[in-house]
Amino acid sequence: MNRTVKCVKLHKEAVGLESPPLPGELGQKIFQQISQEAWQLWLAQQLMLINENRLNLVDPKTRAFLMAEMQKFLFEDSDTKPAGYTPPAETNTTNKA
Repeated sequence: MNRTVKCVKLHKEAVGLESPPLPGELGQKIFQQISQEAWQLWLAQQLMLINENRLNLVDPKTRAFLMAEMQKFLFEDSDTKPAGYTPPAETNTTNKA
């Protein structure tokens, strides 16, 4: 049976994570307050930030930036878009005959 949490990102009851995604106090907070769905949204946001900003994950400043962005995204209803970012156009997948 799946564990549910009151997700602070999505503002609803949802399926929780199976285990803390990070070590320490922050990982425990995410485990207790963030749903699987919200975590997947963060992973997509993180990937966009890495790609659009051409971030080097070896750089400690980059990791600190991503940790700060993660906390804003998950707990403060805030997300940063890179300067000049344009979301991809939606594609129409219905076939018209």
